[in-house]
Amino acid sequence: MKRTDNCLRKLDRMNKSLRHEEGDRVPFSDFFWLTFIDRWREELGLAKDADPYKYYDLDWLVTVPNCDPHIKNFEMIKDTDDEQVVRTGFEAVVRHKKGAQMPYFELFETDTIEKMLAFEFDDPWDERRFFMGGDNQLAGVSEVITRDSPAWTETVKSLYSDFPVYGSVCETMEEGWRIIGTENLLLWSALNPDELGIFLKRVSDFNLELMKAQYEAADGLLDGFVIWGDVAYVNGMLFSPETWRAHFKPALKAMIEFSHSKGLPVIYHGCGNSTAIWPDLIEIGLDCYNPMEAKSGMDVVEKRQTFGHDMAFCGNIDVMKWADAPLDELKDEVMRKLNAAKGGGFIVQSDHSVPSNVSAERFEFVRDLVRKHGDYPLDLGSWDLPEIS
Repeated sequence: MKRTDNCLRKLDRMNKSLRHEEGDRVPFSDFFWLTFIDRWREELGLAKDADPYKYYDLDWLVTVPNCDPHIKNFEMIKDTDDEQVVRTGFEAVVRHKKGAQMPYFELFETDTIEKMLAFEFDDPWDERRFFMGGDNQLAGVSEVITRDSPAWTETVKSLYSDFPVYGSVCETMEEGWRIIGTENLLLWSALNPDELGIFLKRVSDFNLELMKAQYEAADGLLDGFVIWGDVAYVNGMLFSPETWRAHFKPALKAMIEFSHSKGLPVIYHGCGNSTAIWPDLIEIGLDCYNPMEAKSGMDVVEKRQTFGHDMAFCGNIDVMKWADAPLDELKDEVMRKLNAAKGGGFIVQSDHSVPSNVSAERFEFVRDLVRKHGDYPLDLGSWDLPEIS
């Protein structure tokens, strides 16, 4: 498939940033809540299928194949105007109430040590994951329950001409908690570490094979991978760094090594403050960390001062300020953090994803700032921090 010249410029912009080089300008994109997109379309009077990535000519996006351990359509337990309840291929029952930002995971079928050890995975190489439409939890369970997601390869092909396209896969924690629940995973890591370790090794093997199969299915159309892995919360790690190193680090290292063997960079998406394991992430070759939540105390300029160009950063624009702060304060937020893009290594995005309390006007305010002041060589005027390089 042929790419537009504009797409090739985006790809060069992204790759240079991830190699800590200065391209033509600082990359800018984001992840969007569906409720933001609905508001954005309404406020700008756009068509029901209007796409912010295309409308704003953003610099990259990520796609999600079927990562469910069991390939099957949702079992609809309840479907009313007020709420929906479904059982997914993770054998989790998920309830979504109308107007709620996030669904509620009501129960996990795999709720004992015995069930965990007996859990079986469908083939990660099954072609239905990539070449057929249907239901899957990662693509279909968020602010709304979405049925019959399109075939992943068709989505990739539809985007490839215009955008750098990243595939994605969960790491061990992200896949594992969706099967047994976060509470059980944390509890068993303390009380039943050996049994949990056996299960998590099988989860890790599944994820790595899913990544390999995804790469093959894309047939050369991927430009990188996002690995989803929430191992921290606002105040720090969900478990000790030693537990992470025992159960999660080897698997993440293997996935990064596979992606690099194919010449593809890796962006790791981890919520919360996981700074305690950043030296480990650098050691195993991670290219870029996202989203750097401001509410977790993260500041990309401070992280650049501490970690230099050992790892790139993506995100960190405070969505609370994006939504509500006076515009001069929001401008200070963006302009100061552009300092982290000196020498490359920073992709501007929100510090998680753009929610519905951000207006179309305020989203465009930040987009316009980055487009106006993000050309290399950077000229940040009174916001320039000479000690950042």
